[in-house]
Amino acid sequence: MPDAFAFTRLPDPSRQKLTLDFEGVAIEASVGDSVAAAVLAAGHRLTRTTPVGGSGRGPYCMMGVCFDCLMEIDGEQNRQACMVEARDGMKVRRMRGARPLAEARA
Repeated sequence: MPDAFAFTRLPDPSRQKLTLDFEGVAIEASVGDSVAAAVLAAGHRLTRTTPVGGSGRGPYCMMGVCFDCLMEIDGEQNRQACMVEARDGMKVRRMRGARPLAEARA
């Protein structure tokens, strides 16, 4: 269930819609949205937790500087969601802590 907060999309009926899978739930986005913007517009504030302490983080700068919007996008971890354009059918998940090292995944 999305969190309640003040991020609201301005209506623009001319923009085509698409659907993302966010944590197993379909959310609607507009063509041209970044993944971070789509997640925020759907009412979700948190995109990751920190490796030390597990604090929640979410999109902040929306221009690729702060790295608070890191997410797993289509199976690839540690993607900057604000820098990735949303596509229909994408599978998006929150990053929980640090990603496993390559040798640990093998």
